[in-house]
Amino acid sequence: MTITIRSLVGVVIVVLGCQAAAIAQQRPSTQPSAPQATQAPASAVSVPPGYIVGSGDVLSIMFWRDKDMSADVIVRPDGKISLPLLNEITAAGQTPEALRATIVEAAGKLIEDPNVTIVVKEIHSRVVYITGNVAKPAAYPLNGDMTVMQLISVSGGLLEDADSKNILINRTEGGRQHYYTFNYKDFFRKKNTAQNILLKPGDTVVVN
Repeated sequence: MTITIRSLVGVVIVVLGCQAAAIAQQRPSTQPSAPQATQAPASAVSVPPGYIVGSGDVLSIMFWRDKDMSADVIVRPDGKISLPLLNEITAAGQTPEALRATIVEAAGKLIEDPNVTIVVKEIHSRVVYITGNVAKPAAYPLNGDMTVMQLISVSGGLLEDADSKNILINRTEGGRQHYYTFNYKDFFRKKNTAQNILLKPGDTVVVN
């Protein structure tokens, strides 16, 4: 069988072309991928359902493409935060999403189409208190559901001289004081189990 020079050259060109295509597929793309502006990073802490920003909480406010305006902030006792160029903004009493909308509105006066992400890094505003005759009276974080009995357990339990029949839960709602009672012994006897209520931020359990 006779192979002409022209045919041989054609075969070589086809082979080289296939090799070049294979090499190109193996090479990683040098084009940088566009950042996902709409994808928020994971929160530093697990945010409980219905979470409202409060005093003492630590937030990370991030502006995409505007790092000079980004900052980690602590919500002050007056409920406000300070951000570069935006000065003071009221944060307490808002959900993270509502606060993001507030910041976007304020930043829109300075930059075009601000892209803001809020990450909750630490929660210090959601606490409950237990005082009196327990092993470890203190403020405890409330980052999920917690009952009166669970708080007593976390605090190390009742002391020997505690009045276990008349434990008081003090709650402030709508500017008014509400009081609930908890009978430790009845609960263990499976009597009136409904008294083991879920605690809310700011509740104080008093064990005499």
